[in-house]
Amino acid sequence: MTSSECSIRVAVVEDDRMTRDGLAMLIDGTPGFRCIGQFASVEEALLRCEDPHVLLLDIHLPGMPGSEGVKHFRVRFPAAQILMLTVFAEQEKVFESICNGACGYLLKKTPPAKLLEAIAEAHNGGAPMSPEIARKVVSLFQKTVPAGNQAERLSPQEIRLLELLAQGHSYRSSAGRMNISVNTVRNHIRSIYDKLHVHSKSEAVGRALRDRLIF
Repeated sequence: MTSSECSIRVAVVEDDRMTRDGLAMLIDGTPGFRCIGQFASVEEALLRCEDPHVLLLDIHLPGMPGSEGVKHFRVRFPAAQILMLTVFAEQEKVFESICNGACGYLLKKTPPAKLLEAIAEAHNGGAPMSPEIARKVVSLFQKTVPAGNQAERLSPQEIRLLELLAQGHSYRSSAGRMNISVNTVRNHIRSIYDKLHVHSKSEAVGRALRDRLIF
C-alpha cells in the first residue's frame, strides 16, 4: 500500500479562495494527509467530491449553508467525518450543525498544527471542538429539557462512555480510560444507539447532553 493510500483523505468546502487554497496547501504539505478536492459550495461538493475520510465544511456558504449541508453529506458520504469551520461561534448554527451530524466544530483561527490534529482526531473517532465552541455547546444543552427515563436504562459504563466521547475522546482512548477493549466500547455504543434511538456518535452525545444524561 502506498503512502498516499494510507493518508487521511480530506475535502475542503470553503467559498473564500485564499482560505480554501491555504487549507489545501497545509493538508497536502503534511505527511499522512491528502487533499482530494476543493469546493466553493455544498452543491459543487455533493456533485464532484469523491469519498473523503474527513470533510472540512465552512458554515457560511453561497447557496446552501454548511450547517444545512451537513445532513446531505451524511447521506452522500455516510462513513465521512464532518468538521465544521467558522469565524464566530454562533450558538444557533453550532446546534443545527451538530444535530445534523457534524462530529466537530473549529474556529478558523485554529492554528495549523491544531487543525491537522483535529482532522486526525475526527478520523479516529473523536469529536474535536475549539474551546470557545465547546463552552457554547455545553451552555446550549444545559438550557434544554431535562432527562426523561433514558437515564434509568443506560448503564453506568454507558454513561461514562458518553461523557468521554463528549470530551472528544476516540473509541480507543475511551477504552483505555475505562480499562475495557475497543470491541466492548463498540458493544456499548450499539446499546446506547438502541436505547436513545439515535444512529451516530454525534447524535448520541447530543441527545445525552440535551437530556442531561451527562454534563
